[in-house]
Parts: sequence; C-alpha cells; structure tokens
Amino acid sequence: MKRTLLGGSIFVMLALVVMMTGCKSTKVERVSPDTITDLSGYWNDTDVRIVAESLISDCVNAPAITNYIRNNNALPVVIVGNFRNDSDEHIDTSILTKKFETALINSGKVDFVASSSERGELRQEREEQQTWASEDTAKRLANETGADFMLIGSVKTMVDQMNNTSSRTYWVYAELIDIESNRKLWLGENSEIKKVITKSKTRM
Repeated sequence: MKRTLLGGSIFVMLALVVMMTGCKSTKVERVSPDTITDLSGYWNDTDVRIVAESLISDCVNAPAITNYIRNNNALPVVIVGNFRNDSDEHIDTSILTKKFETALINSGKVDFVASSSERGELRQEREEQQTWASEDTAKRLANETGADFMLIGSVKTMVDQMNNTSSRTYWVYAELIDIESNRKLWLGENSEIKKVITKSKTRM
C-alpha cells in the first residue's frame, strides 16, 4: 500500500513538473530603435546614440574644420582611429567608432578613408589585381588618399555605491588630431550619461 501511495505521489510530482515546464514561454516585443531600454544600468545603444550625435555635431562645427575648408577649398580627409575602453565594464568601442564614422560622413563636411584594419584587405586586392586583372581595370599601387586628421578617444566611468544603490557616470572624450604635425585641433567631451541603479534586497 505504501509503495502504491509513494508511486502515485512521484507520478503527480512529475506531472506537475512537466506542466510547469510546458507553461514557460518566451515573450518577444518589437520596439522602435529610438526606444530607451535600460535593463541593467550598464552602457547600451541609447548611450552610444546620445554621445555620438552630441560629439560629432561639435566636431564638424569646430573652427579647425571650417578653417580647413576655407583655406583649401576642399573637405578635410578624416580617419577614425582607436577609441579606448578605460571603463570598468565591457564596452564594444567598435560600435561607437562606426557610429562616429557614419555621423561624420553624413555631415557632408569631411571626406573619409578606410581605417587601418580595413586597408590591409584593400591593399591585398590591389596587389592581386596587378597579376589577375586586365591592364585597363587594374587599380594603381601607391595611389591612396592620405588622411589629414585622425579622430581618437576613450570611454571612462566613475562609480559611486552605497548599500544597494549605485551611480554610474560615463565620460566619453574625443580628439581631432592633425596627422602631419600631431597638433590637437579639437577636443570634445560628453558626460551626459549618468545612471542611478537600485537593486532590490534579496529575501531569504
């Protein structure tokens, strides 16, 4: 009799587990790319957009850009260099640099050349064209457009914490540098991103 009751109890428990497992579902909601979604309190796509739009607007309107266009009757050629992650969290700065490239090109105030990571593949293609492409279509070697300015920068964080509440402030710095002279032509800073995160206390 005891075995029957025990077996019945085990069967009921297994049935409940199966039912509970079957009830679990994944909910997916599509939202606008402009929607602010702060789930963890860490760096996210909204922060990238805010910082890039702010800094690039300042950069393309800097006197260095305006003076170059006036003095040379041509747009300066810009390349985006390295943006360092000096924060305390993992940040894919390549997303930030691509956002900068897009905003700079779309501003219509600068010309752009391929980055150092992209040039290797392009140079290999030109080398192969010297052998395999027709003489009329093969692209010349040593005919690249040299950049006038390089944009570099960094992301830093300041964290303050007490009990279950913490604040995170992000500083993003950008510098436009004359490649020939190493002169810094423009410095930009954005510290608009500040978040206060409160975590609920775990009850045992």
